[in-house]
Amino acid sequence: MATPINMEIHNVLSHPDGPEYQLVVGEGTYLLRDVIHLSTPQPHPSEAPIANPNPLATTPVPPTAGVKLSLSIVSPRKAQPKLYKLNAFDSTKSNLVTYSIKESEKESRTSHDTSSDGAPQQFTADVSIKAPAFGEDNSFLNSASGKEGLKRRKPKTNIVKSSSSFISRVIPHDAMSKRIQEHSPEGLFMFANINRAFQWLDISSTTFSKAEHIIKILFNKAHMLCHDVNAFTKSPNHLDVIMGASSADIIWFEAYSQKYNRINKNSIINASPVSDIHWIPGSENLFLASHMDGTLIVYDKERDDAAFVPEDNTVRTTESDVLENGHAPLQIKKSVNSKNQRANPVASWKISNHRINGFAFSPDSRHLAVVSEDGSLRIINYLKEQLIDLYTSYYGGFMCICWSPDGKYVLTGGQDDLVSIWSLGERQIVARCPGHQSWVTAVAFDPWRCDDRNYRFGSVGEDRRLLLWDFNVGMLHRPKASSVRQRGSSSSHLPMTRNRAESQATSRLRSNSSLTSNSVNDEDLIEHPVESRTRTAELPPVMSKIVDEDPMSWLGFEEDCIVTACADGHIKIWNRPQEGVNGSQVALLGRGRDS
Repeated sequence: MATPINMEIHNVLSHPDGPEYQLVVGEGTYLLRDVIHLSTPQPHPSEAPIANPNPLATTPVPPTAGVKLSLSIVSPRKAQPKLYKLNAFDSTKSNLVTYSIKESEKESRTSHDTSSDGAPQQFTADVSIKAPAFGEDNSFLNSASGKEGLKRRKPKTNIVKSSSSFISRVIPHDAMSKRIQEHSPEGLFMFANINRAFQWLDISSTTFSKAEHIIKILFNKAHMLCHDVNAFTKSPNHLDVIMGASSADIIWFEAYSQKYNRINKNSIINASPVSDIHWIPGSENLFLASHMDGTLIVYDKERDDAAFVPEDNTVRTTESDVLENGHAPLQIKKSVNSKNQRANPVASWKISNHRINGFAFSPDSRHLAVVSEDGSLRIINYLKEQLIDLYTSYYGGFMCICWSPDGKYVLTGGQDDLVSIWSLGERQIVARCPGHQSWVTAVAFDPWRCDDRNYRFGSVGEDRRLLLWDFNVGMLHRPKASSVRQRGSSSSHLPMTRNRAESQATSRLRSNSSLTSNSVNDEDLIEHPVESRTRTAELPPVMSKIVDEDPMSWLGFEEDCIVTACADGHIKIWNRPQEGVNGSQVALLGRGRDS
């Protein structure tokens, strides 16, 4: 008789089959390829037990997070053909510019891609315009790293041999070195957290089971709540990973060398748990962490920490500074332009007295979208440290956020069970998307099914559902009743060959979002009122399905698959439809998969 698998130690790989493991959308059927059930460690003996799990109890409960994933391909395949787009001049708030996608310069344009005199409009790429680096004008910030910063590219402490009481146990795979050497640069690495465990997986492995971790790290008294891989520094022999913990600690982990540094140790800078964390785009050293006390802090992975005291020139909030809806404006506790850059933090901004649930950098690397428990969506020009837009949810807090690949739209998911679409060009909400029956926990655009007029995005929630949505510019300007009747998949006509919609950097976000010179200046903060549901278009999903037994916590799109994760540790990988395969062949494909 086979020995039962101990789920507290080993991950489990399975391949369920049947119609209940299929996602039927306009472009075809997505098949469930793999299910990886992450092992869930028992609480550490030194962890304080939760005294009262009653949700009405006043005893604070330690912060936890469902499974979150960071996916990384070290050397992606050749870049897909660039999108050619029309110039966005002469656009107005009531008339968004139209775009045309071409696979090559020789391809003819559609009939409406002409100017008023019948001549074809000019296509531009705008890829040469780059955003300035964060803090590049501060000589004190740049000189602080100096030659030492150039040399010290990896942390110092070997995590396998660490004697730190913060780390409970490290379990490397017996053939870890071999697995790393055999990994294809085009293969997919996955980093995953579950409770106090953090795992590194190779889900493209053909020699070893995809469920077998490369390394597993167990922490003492801390749960990793968020993490991110530095896309700027990744290479076939280097992966910088940052993790934010419930204890407020931050771990910088270099995966290949298995070395780490601990930042904000003993809460020397901020004592609040880290709710979200991301590398600043294009930076080798700097990353941004959101703490649950409503603070955003920029850290440098190679700087030492020092006890943080807000600087004397801090802009403090008074009663007269509070906005109409009770939200506080951006408070700069320490500016990136500060001359004191000898130690962390590099910058610190207080944006709310409530928990920050998530944030995302814009594709042009100039703006930051932040969502909070107080139901606010803030758009911040983080290069200038200025709050420029403040939106409010229909009800409750916002839980998650993401940008469209072209930077024109922001998606939010919240406690009102809605996904909301916000236009940065129009500076308003343009659609609400009902379909979930509980809180929305993750939203993401599918860049391989987006072009300049059609967008595909997905959402997951605590109702255990995965929803897929399609919209285009024309749909968003139709009356609400007309929008609701649009039940078909608006992107089902897109070609099966998927071309990732590349972000196109511009000199200003607003110029890439169909704003003209008459638009509101970036320096002017606009506090936007809540738009009535009767005046806002509603967009129905093109697919809705319960895909797990537990609340969902993460969603991501890759070129060949959709990846979902739930709070209990189920990671599911859904193959995209194959070109030329019809519905009658789906069952045969399912039975022919590797087991």
